[in-house]
Amino acid sequence: MLLLALLAAQAADPPLRLNDLNAVGTHNSYKLAMPAETMARVRAADPRAADSLDYAHRPLEEQLDAGARQLEIDVNHDPRGGHYAAGSTDPQLRAPGFKVLHIPGIDNASHCVRFTDCLTRLRAWSDAHPRHVPILILVNARDERNAARGGIDALPFDTAAYDALDAEVRSILPPAKLITPDDVQGRYPTLRDAVRANNWPLLDAARGRFLFALDETPAKVAVYRGRRRSLEGRVFFINTDEESPAAAYLTLNDPVGQADRIRRAVAANYLVRTRADANTVEARTGDTRPRGAALAGGAQYVSTDYLWPDPRFGNDYRVSLPGGGAARCNPVRRPRGCGIAEGGR
Repeated sequence: MLLLALLAAQAADPPLRLNDLNAVGTHNSYKLAMPAETMARVRAADPRAADSLDYAHRPLEEQLDAGARQLEIDVNHDPRGGHYAAGSTDPQLRAPGFKVLHIPGIDNASHCVRFTDCLTRLRAWSDAHPRHVPILILVNARDERNAARGGIDALPFDTAAYDALDAEVRSILPPAKLITPDDVQGRYPTLRDAVRANNWPLLDAARGRFLFALDETPAKVAVYRGRRRSLEGRVFFINTDEESPAAAYLTLNDPVGQADRIRRAVAANYLVRTRADANTVEARTGDTRPRGAALAGGAQYVSTDYLWPDPRFGNDYRVSLPGGGAARCNPVRRPRGCGIAEGGR
């Protein structure tokens, strides 16, 4: 009788959607270690800043193979090419197009210097693993003034730059590989209306696809949005507040201090990214409290710099889903479970 009751309850559950998942991802996923001499200069000037930059990731494909389903990529505008090439012989820096660099001229080492190269590698991996759950690509539009600290000032992002950013994504990923704001909004008056009605794609329809989010300040996402009612015609969802007509995605990076807001947002059908660690602090000290809160709190994507432990720190700090795997049922939205399987990821 108990088994029959359980099966009946599961049968009554609504169909599984994209936002019913929980997965782990990485922060600044493209980043390689800084050269030793550069790190030494940074450490001499600012030891705390040096600690915060002292991490690196394995190639994107290895991260995906290990179960990462959210990646973060910093893009720097370079429409003519060569803006970030000072002091470098890398021909990729001289080609037109967005460059993937953390701090231009200082923290330059990247698994894929050109954004289109990153996208090409992601598409190839996805084509080889067509049943993977949807992968969130978080993008920061870098425009910092770095020259004063020995780097290269980044170019600003205006509407034309954001149009070009959308175009680069679409040049590599066809519509069948993307989940866009228009796909979610459908016939609803605004994107927020669609999300509150839980119009996210069903998981089966979302497999093998990517969605992009612009993780930026209100001023910068306002330029990307322009005069649109929501995000009509755009590739990226934007980081905004729950009341915006363009609301669908939220960056809430403090899983402890923002725990209540994360749970409310997830329960209200928003997509949330949080962080299990930041600036290498938790990994150095072995502090697992933020990690535990992040994994239990319901955010669909939990970001880390430590899919693998850093042996230099003398502990086993890392972040993965309980029980392993690339995705699980969201602990807030589907607390009883839902039997997710990737079918080969």
